[in-house]
Amino acid sequence: MSEKIFYIETIDPIMLYGTNNVKLERIKTFFPKIRLVARGNQLKIFGSEEQIEVITERLEILVDYILRHNNLPDRAITELIQTSAQEVARINAQNENVLIFGNTGKPIKARTQTQHKMAEQSKENDLLFAIGPAGTGKTYLAIALAIKALRERSVRKIILSRPAVEAEEKLGFLPGDMKDKLDPYLQPLYDALNDMIPARRLADYLKDGIIQIAPLAFMRGRTLSNAFVILDEAQNATVNQLKMFLTRMGENSQFIVTGDITQIDLPHKQNSGLVQSHKLLQKIKGISFINFDAKDIIRHDLVKHIVNAYENADKINH
Repeated sequence: MSEKIFYIETIDPIMLYGTNNVKLERIKTFFPKIRLVARGNQLKIFGSEEQIEVITERLEILVDYILRHNNLPDRAITELIQTSAQEVARINAQNENVLIFGNTGKPIKARTQTQHKMAEQSKENDLLFAIGPAGTGKTYLAIALAIKALRERSVRKIILSRPAVEAEEKLGFLPGDMKDKLDPYLQPLYDALNDMIPARRLADYLKDGIIQIAPLAFMRGRTLSNAFVILDEAQNATVNQLKMFLTRMGENSQFIVTGDITQIDLPHKQNSGLVQSHKLLQKIKGISFINFDAKDIIRHDLVKHIVNAYENADKINH
């Protein structure tokens, strides 16, 4: 009898084992001559070399499925174990337009032509600007692209940032420590992450620094290498702040900057760095600008009409 250790490193082992090893027991029923012993992220396999080779291939397919879908239903276990590797590859190819699968198994992919352009341009450019009105999915898509890159191991970490600027209201003193004071500005980023990564896994990522969320001011002095970095609400970054942020780019890093230049909350004497960058960086190779408009809005139908109404009013005023 041979022995092999199957290491589970890219997912939470309980997603493969199931509560009280219920999923592992189901897997065992398809391999009656194999003995499996789970110890944390190490799964010991006992059996003949031929049998171990077969089950190892199936376990890799199951882990890949969990990475893509964030879950492993009993139906999937049966189908993936009984389906040939070639058929699994064909099914995966059919889902190539899916960036990732959310926590409920919902596929997350580009929903409009402009979103599709953004996803394609992100493959070809290390710095991408996504500019347009609220509700077009700029930030959500950017975070999905970042998680996809992390799962594919093309980067080691994700860094998400926003300027901590009040939207004209004066919020006054906020209780708590620094994190408590800043979290309200960063909550939209947490919301997107909670849609795409299981809570326990996300907590581990945040604890280990694999995913970092910080205000823009905290970026100063850093070199961001082997990272997928997103600056959201960039219209509220000053010229100097955005220059500082863009010059943080390190080796093997990809940056996406999102913003809406019609919703600038900076004091009147300060210029938006996003507006200036749109003028200065257009012709630099390796930098892409994706411009969204009202037709790309994917929130409630009324949002599209609201944006159009304000845009028409601005044209009249100018």
